[in-house]
Amino acid sequence: MQQNTQPLNILMVAAEIVPFVKVGGLADVVGALPKALKALGHDVRLVMPRYRQVDPERFHLTKVLSAVPVSMGDYQVQVDVLQGTIGENVPVYMIDAPRYFERENIYGYTDDGERFILFCRAALEVVRALAWPPDIIHCNDWHTGIIPNWMQTVYQDDPFFQNTATVYTIHNLAYQGIFGYRLLEVAGVAENGFLYPHITELANVVDVMGRGILFADVITTVSERYAQEILTPAFGEKLDHLLRSRKERVFGILNGIDYQEFDPAIDRYIHTNFDAHSLDKRVENKADLQEHAHLPVRPDIPLLGMISRLADQKGFDILAQIMQPLLAQGVQFVVLGIGDQKYHELFQNLAARYPDQVAIFLTFNSELAQRIYAGSDMFLMPSRFEPCGLSQMIAMRYGSVPIVRYVGGLADTVPEYNPETEEGTGFVFHDYDPWALFASIIRATTVYRLKDEWRKLQLRGMDADHSWHRSAIRYVEVYRKALEFHQRDMNPL
Repeated sequence: MQQNTQPLNILMVAAEIVPFVKVGGLADVVGALPKALKALGHDVRLVMPRYRQVDPERFHLTKVLSAVPVSMGDYQVQVDVLQGTIGENVPVYMIDAPRYFERENIYGYTDDGERFILFCRAALEVVRALAWPPDIIHCNDWHTGIIPNWMQTVYQDDPFFQNTATVYTIHNLAYQGIFGYRLLEVAGVAENGFLYPHITELANVVDVMGRGILFADVITTVSERYAQEILTPAFGEKLDHLLRSRKERVFGILNGIDYQEFDPAIDRYIHTNFDAHSLDKRVENKADLQEHAHLPVRPDIPLLGMISRLADQKGFDILAQIMQPLLAQGVQFVVLGIGDQKYHELFQNLAARYPDQVAIFLTFNSELAQRIYAGSDMFLMPSRFEPCGLSQMIAMRYGSVPIVRYVGGLADTVPEYNPETEEGTGFVFHDYDPWALFASIIRATTVYRLKDEWRKLQLRGMDADHSWHRSAIRYVEVYRKALEFHQRDMNPL
């Protein structure tokens, strides 16, 4: 059994990692957590595909392995392995297989199942070729869900992985990796057949995330509240029964944010740097944002910001119902993101009708995102569900007060403002209802007029600890628990 102080070999496997490739929040997490784990003294190494978007010259990649054989059912593929780094020399191994990853987009192809089966199999063969046996393989989202399955089938009797435990992190349960039976043949686990004959929707499909949940030594998700929510039919995405059957192995660990990347005192993208001791300077960032958005430069008008995928899940369906009465309150509104066409049109129409109040940027631009965090008075996240959310934490660090729904990681990170006790860092509503959202915005704009109260609220948010250090300590505890489960399963009494 591992001693509790012994450093761990941790292999983190993910489809996307900042700064190389980012589609969603997964990339932020996997780009930051390993740095915090290394700071705690562990040997952390990462594996991801080498996509067309990852330029070897730009990222100073070097080839470390050539022609590594990878089994794909009844045939074999050879891959090269390039190496980059993040943080203080944390190695990132990149699987270079042009036929699979030299493409215009990251996801969205009919052979996505096979692409990520190849990636996962290659990840395991790479650490074998490097003679570096991991204590923990930390898998992330559906793309890597086959690995825990393999650890208890294909690799079960492999001495190299004999003492390796698996941890499977669900970043978003809605994306499960659903494929047909052929994928089991490619993965070499066809003899197990389908796993969920009792669940109508899943009886005749391969649900890769479901396999990760079923076979992992430990399952984690990205906030404590979401870990509880996914055990219910309302949030479980038809896997709640499976999750409940393993609930003693389900843990919620809140994501952190990278305090070096998100620091208003040194952020090169914002107009004026500031911190908690120079908060008066922040108004210059609001003026800069208003100018950039072609809105009247008015420090007295509440400016609401949103940086989001424009989709129902993010609360745009209830927001759309209150935009007219909200604008009648005289607020300004800046939205950055892309998504459903109906919301593109909605905000484009609103911006045309209310040019002094609404600005929409149908893109994703990290520089502009920083300016919105630094320049908005309030930051809106009225999500239907939100596994963790990073934006509310970044907003608080930049002095923008969040308005959120009490769900998932939003509930765990934004305590409700209480004027009597002078506690809380934001405004929270519970029911997924447009008028509950409207009321929370009105509460915020009312307090905004009380400048001393508002400043205290901003400072509490800026002072909150959402760094990765605390989360990394929790992950190490869960890794050790996974090793205990693994030993117990290998040696049942």
